[in-house]
Amino acid sequence: MNALMILTQGIVQGVGFRPYVYRLASDLNLKGHVRNLGNVVEIIIEGENTEDFVKRLPEELPPIAKIDSMEVREIKAENHTDFKIIESGDTYSGVSVIPPDIAICEKCLAEIRNPNDRRYKYPFNACTDCGPRFTVIESVPYDRVRTSMDEFPLCDDCLIEYQQPLDRRYHGEAICCSDCGPQMSFYDGKTRVECENPIRKGAEVLSKGKILAIKGIGGTHLVVDAYNDDAIKELRKKLNRPNQAFAVMCRDLESLEKYAELSEKEIKTITSNKRPIVILKKKTGYRFPESLSPGLHNIGVMLPYSPMHYLLFDESEIDTFVMTSANIPGEPMMIENSQIINGVNDYSLVHNRKILNRCDDSVIRFRNDELSFIRRSRGYTPEPYTINYDVNDLDVLALGPELDVTFSIARGNKVYPSQHIGNTNKPKTLKFLREAIENMQRITKINEFDVIACDMHPHFFTTRLAYELGEKYDAEVLPVQHHHAHTVALANDHGIEEMICIAADGVGFGSDGTSWGGEILYTDISSFERLSHLQPQLMPGGDVATKYPVRMLASILNDDDLIRHYANYFKYGEIEIKNIKKQINSGINVGITTSTGRVLDSMAAALEICHERTYEGECSMKLESAAYYSTNELEIPVIIENNQLNTTEILREVVRLYQNGAKKSDVAAAGQIAIASGLSELAIQAADNKNISDIGATGGVFYNEAITDCVKNYIENNGYNFIQHLNTCAGDGSVSLGQSIVCKKSEKNV
Repeated sequence: MNALMILTQGIVQGVGFRPYVYRLASDLNLKGHVRNLGNVVEIIIEGENTEDFVKRLPEELPPIAKIDSMEVREIKAENHTDFKIIESGDTYSGVSVIPPDIAICEKCLAEIRNPNDRRYKYPFNACTDCGPRFTVIESVPYDRVRTSMDEFPLCDDCLIEYQQPLDRRYHGEAICCSDCGPQMSFYDGKTRVECENPIRKGAEVLSKGKILAIKGIGGTHLVVDAYNDDAIKELRKKLNRPNQAFAVMCRDLESLEKYAELSEKEIKTITSNKRPIVILKKKTGYRFPESLSPGLHNIGVMLPYSPMHYLLFDESEIDTFVMTSANIPGEPMMIENSQIINGVNDYSLVHNRKILNRCDDSVIRFRNDELSFIRRSRGYTPEPYTINYDVNDLDVLALGPELDVTFSIARGNKVYPSQHIGNTNKPKTLKFLREAIENMQRITKINEFDVIACDMHPHFFTTRLAYELGEKYDAEVLPVQHHHAHTVALANDHGIEEMICIAADGVGFGSDGTSWGGEILYTDISSFERLSHLQPQLMPGGDVATKYPVRMLASILNDDDLIRHYANYFKYGEIEIKNIKKQINSGINVGITTSTGRVLDSMAAALEICHERTYEGECSMKLESAAYYSTNELEIPVIIENNQLNTTEILREVVRLYQNGAKKSDVAAAGQIAIASGLSELAIQAADNKNISDIGATGGVFYNEAITDCVKNYIENNGYNFIQHLNTCAGDGSVSLGQSIVCKKSEKNV
């Protein structure tokens, strides 16, 4: 009799994998068992059809399951009499991981809308094909006792489903019903309101223009009617978010198509079981208040993904709600009921299931019809990346930069990225980072580290944490240059061994101690070389110039007559302008930067589009939106000298054109194209010198579709391969991934 042991790694826990194995073994008349063993699933099979089993196993997987590796060993037969799913063990440490949280499936959705079903209108319906995973798990193996569902013992009816291998709820750890599962409560301020249907009550207050907090799967949303200008403005006031666009949730695709443009790829993404926020262009039929997405040509939209979302729309006539994270800007989302009911909201919909791992909504944008992650979180985390290079045996923790942080844990050729953490210069977010690292360690069973990677900036809180953790784990601390990490994350997307890369963003600490952000780099993954860059510019007041870009504009122009036109943008008028000149001349409290972001921000100030940054990327985003409406092609000359793009002359020409009466949108478009063309030309010159055909583009500037398109066309028209992000973030969200790969490519081994 043939007998095999099969060890599978991948997304094989919490996805109906064990019942799938049971059904396949039964179909082939095989005996044995299947069980979770730590981070792998062990399968023992005996019988005549073992070869068929091995062939079919990876070919007929459940929708969410994914096998990364299968180790097949011949073993001695033990003459099993049947095939069983047996109790999990904890004796093997592999590199599997649980799946991310995914949207409710069609079968579960049909049940909550069926008056004859026992789960009718139940907001926590789930099965092995859908529902929470990452946000409810405490440790592996992924069994109910190691999740926040352990507090909700199954009723008799649910237990039958849970124990029936042919049922889609078999060992679905999040399954429950209204008799045994979590319950929702409605609060008016801090007072709990007894009501039969809390979600209906929530829909009622939203129709009256009130602010409602809804505790969901991985965090809490603040919700208002997206058509109600007063409600949106009140939410802005209470959150101190005067301008940043709010994301919305729309009832269905039909409603969404009335006000936003959608490509086939965007439809596929927004309706996927990942359910990210997708940044879409506004249609002429766009009918929401300007306060929803002020100054922008696009809007972030998602479709319902949890049962409670669908039930909210079922109880309401409103087809679109604002859904923004319930947190102070830069701090983690609220997940504790006491926090939520004491928030800025008028009313609260909360529940009694613990959120063990916060997980923000993912955000995606398509540029030249290619997907680009702005934030990779819910629906994707913690699914690992594969390193496409030969690597060492080091276990690595990479902490990312300081803003828009994710961290990553690397073992073997796998990198496990965290959910979106946020801005770690906030104490609560830094605390969240520490907690999330501990949670990820429990899930991956990686308890020690050989290397802690961090940014080169000596004053980042993540850098300080790296040295603290280095002592804790007796691990080496390896600082990785910010833009090098960007380029490596991009290169890994394509498995490229070396390339020239344009790294364009707001700021990154350079090897020379200045602020970089408009760089042409060569990388062979392990190391990098800076080949060219934007013209260095002075930043009077240092970081103050990022908040008030007119200060950068004054420094770049260095022309009294030109800058006088913008005197009203300076808080203290002519006095401030004179002081800025003194700062520049004396060199006191003046930084140096090659940042593309600072140049684009200055352009926005020069065109009177945006003179104060109230959220990250605001000025550049509004510049892009102004340029989107351009109808006339202007041209601004590009000057390259000594491997530097002259940004002073570009800005001066922008001001001259605008002050001579050229249309604002046309000048904005021309200014963007000049920067994009100049960076492209620098990259091509570098590629020529290095005899390299692949040119990549990374950094937050490449969320700008017009700049990305221009660079792509310029590079491809000159015969080079243009490389852009596929499954990683162009912005800082994938810096930790790049850091971890640099460490895994180092010469050292354990």
